[in-house]
Amino acid sequence: MAIRINGTDIEPPEDARVSLLDLVRERRHLTGTKVGCNQGACGACTVLIDGERALSCLTLAVQVDGRSVTTIEGLGSDGLNPLQAAFLEHDGFQCGYCTPGQICAATAMLAELEAGLPSYITHDLAAPATLSREEVRERMSGNLCRCGAHNGIVDAIMAVAAERAA
Repeated sequence: MAIRINGTDIEPPEDARVSLLDLVRERRHLTGTKVGCNQGACGACTVLIDGERALSCLTLAVQVDGRSVTTIEGLGSDGLNPLQAAFLEHDGFQCGYCTPGQICAATAMLAELEAGLPSYITHDLAAPATLSREEVRERMSGNLCRCGAHNGIVDAIMAVAAERAA
């Protein structure tokens, strides 16, 4: 099988110890995915695996054999996607280091919300999931921003969600 990264099939590494993070950054030169804590605590390395968010530092490349991986480069391959544009418009980044992981996580988070998946703070599990600033904060809690751009990030995600709902 092959690993599809941003639409390109590649052979999985022979060394089963190679992380997905190292595969995309070091071997595929897709440096948009950042190395943060390298322990799964900060979310800077978040990518999409078959559309679901995943921490690439905690995922072995061989685990995604036969699956599709999307990095920040893949999200913006046809120009800025709506979340990237919204992050720019709403000052959703400062240093920008966490931004690729934030945008990948937000992409999956909005899909989770559209699928009606509840979060930890969803009060009524029988009702359709609704978006609020608190929901966005909870659903994005695995991605840390040390610069304090949280309000801009939430504003950007809320704006894209509102556009999709309109």
